[in-house]
Amino acid sequence: MPFIASVSKIDLPHRIPQQEAKERARAMFAENFPQVDRLIQAFDNTEIVTRNFCEPISYYITPNTFEERNEEYLQKALMWSVKAIENCIEAAHIDKSEITDILFVSTTGLATPSIDALIINQMRLNPHINRMPIFGLGCGGGVSGMAKANALAKANPHAVVLLVAVELCSLTLLRNDYSKSNFIGSSLFSDGIAACIIMGDGRSGDKKVKYQASSSKLYYDSLEVMGWDFKDTGFKVLFSKDIPTFINEHIRDDIDNFLAAQGLKLGDIKNFIFHPGGKKVLDAYNDALQLEDDSLQKTRAVMNDYGNMSSVTVLYVLEKFMNEGFEDGYGLMLAMGPGFSSEMVLLKMEN
Repeated sequence: MPFIASVSKIDLPHRIPQQEAKERARAMFAENFPQVDRLIQAFDNTEIVTRNFCEPISYYITPNTFEERNEEYLQKALMWSVKAIENCIEAAHIDKSEITDILFVSTTGLATPSIDALIINQMRLNPHINRMPIFGLGCGGGVSGMAKANALAKANPHAVVLLVAVELCSLTLLRNDYSKSNFIGSSLFSDGIAACIIMGDGRSGDKKVKYQASSSKLYYDSLEVMGWDFKDTGFKVLFSKDIPTFINEHIRDDIDNFLAAQGLKLGDIKNFIFHPGGKKVLDAYNDALQLEDDSLQKTRAVMNDYGNMSSVTVLYVLEKFMNEGFEDGYGLMLAMGPGFSSEMVLLKMEN
């Protein structure tokens, strides 16, 4: 089976305390959003302590256009992707010329040619690399990207697959959108960049974390639960307050069915590598799965320290497991995304 050789994440230079973000949001929304005083406590209820941002907080209260924000996305995505990839290559003890495939996951900016082409140009990677840009999977993109990277590595035992995920959610904030969803989004979302190298089983390397299986599910008639509306001014965030309810109703059966197909039960999972969509989402996972109190400790720690970085967040959680330690046994990666959808990857993790 393929294995994860290395994972790297980026600690962006503008880490902002949640309380500072809260006061800036209050100032931005107060004049035109009558509910601001009633909803401002949403910032405190997230359990987020600091947020990872690609720009200083003053940037977000300065007038700018969609074109200007997207140009920032292109520049920052390329710059920080290259840094994450270089770190990942070093940790995997390979040469960049060995990379056979590149997957680039993002839902927070637009680029054609896609960012993977910019990366190949700047880093002078092999021009014959197989490219797979993935757009539109939102918070589910990190786990889906991991599944697709492993599928490529399974098909080619000598593959070296580079997975890169970039979400600069802060650049999608619409200053003049006084909707509840935009306000709540301003309390949760932040920026992140991560890279992973997945190798085929024919490659040599540290095979502590091996891919086992994956699952992807799209729930019928749930398109309005999460996503974007594309406006002249940019990306308008959409998400429903019913997401925790949706998780409670579906996720236990989905996980049980996925694991049963592998001859496993929930009790066989020792490492829960979940996307922390927010406090209410994590509480819903706990309720639905009846997890022990510390099962989502690393997931919560990433949310506390970074906020919700959409698709990238679960890869920060994976990096934390790989660098700080895991229990021998199985690991389950899980994220929910637009559609509404779920993505799962089963790992075998042995020290």
